[in-house]
Amino acid sequence: MNVRRLIPAAALAGAVALGTTALTACSGASAGTGTDGKLHVMSSFYPMQFLAEQIGKDHVKVDTLTKPGVEPHDLEITPKQTGQLGESDVVLYLKGLQPAVDKAVAQSGVKNVIDAAKLTRLEVHGSSGHDHAHEGGESPAGDEGHDHSHGEAGEDPHIWLDPVKYAEVAKGVGAALEKADPDHAADYRKNTDELLGKLTALDTEFKDGLKNIATKTFITTHSAFGYLAERYGLDQEGISGVDPESEPSPARMKELQAVAKKDNVSTVFFETLASDKTAKTLATDTGLKTDVLDPLEGITDKSQGADYLEVMRSNLKNLQKALGSK
Repeated sequence: MNVRRLIPAAALAGAVALGTTALTACSGASAGTGTDGKLHVMSSFYPMQFLAEQIGKDHVKVDTLTKPGVEPHDLEITPKQTGQLGESDVVLYLKGLQPAVDKAVAQSGVKNVIDAAKLTRLEVHGSSGHDHAHEGGESPAGDEGHDHSHGEAGEDPHIWLDPVKYAEVAKGVGAALEKADPDHAADYRKNTDELLGKLTALDTEFKDGLKNIATKTFITTHSAFGYLAERYGLDQEGISGVDPESEPSPARMKELQAVAKKDNVSTVFFETLASDKTAKTLATDTGLKTDVLDPLEGITDKSQGADYLEVMRSNLKNLQKALGSK
């Protein structure tokens, strides 16, 4: 398997420029704020909410369209949420993940819109880690004709599961908030730098923690971990595709049984916000264990951690256990 090269520092720095282009139709003055004096940010789902809270801190009031426990891919937006969206100072979302959100944002009329999909490079990942549709040729996000569609034939939106890509997005979000609210630009810059430090440390933990493992292959219900797998030299084998609700074919289940035997797989991973039925069926048929690998699309009382960083560290521990960390 080809492991993607680490993103050069220059590329990460370039996210600042991307952040300004991802923030559309923005004037030089601060965005309007509510009666509480804070910048009102509407985020599409948890990974965007986390960025807004970490970077905005006391200067922002953050709401999210996807409530805890709701599977984000199938989100339907209520008229009340549509109204809240239109009244926001800033909208932070990831185009291509939630069709209902994409439509609502396009119709919202909000001036300050940050599309995280434009802040890093998206790739195509299939259900199998052995088939990389973009090997040898990727196009930068934002290139003309670069479609941010979601699904097996389109680009994988799960960029937040790679700490390096998530850091690129964070840097772009920080730059965009500085432009939306220049009165507090210095604080946004400071908070962004603090978050980048945490994400760099997390990346190091994953690199060191997955250096010496018995097998590189892991099986998961939801093919959300393509970026993480490529970053750390692993092979993701998904039972379903990028959409967690898609049903696997009998042929796919049979193929995964063969993969499990060939690659000495010990564990089938499931997640907290989607059904674990197929994972348990495969585990039973192959005599494997089950465990949680959380795609971090939402935080609930079932999550193995209180925030993004804690759950990612739980994911690392579960991967180490399943892959036979030495």
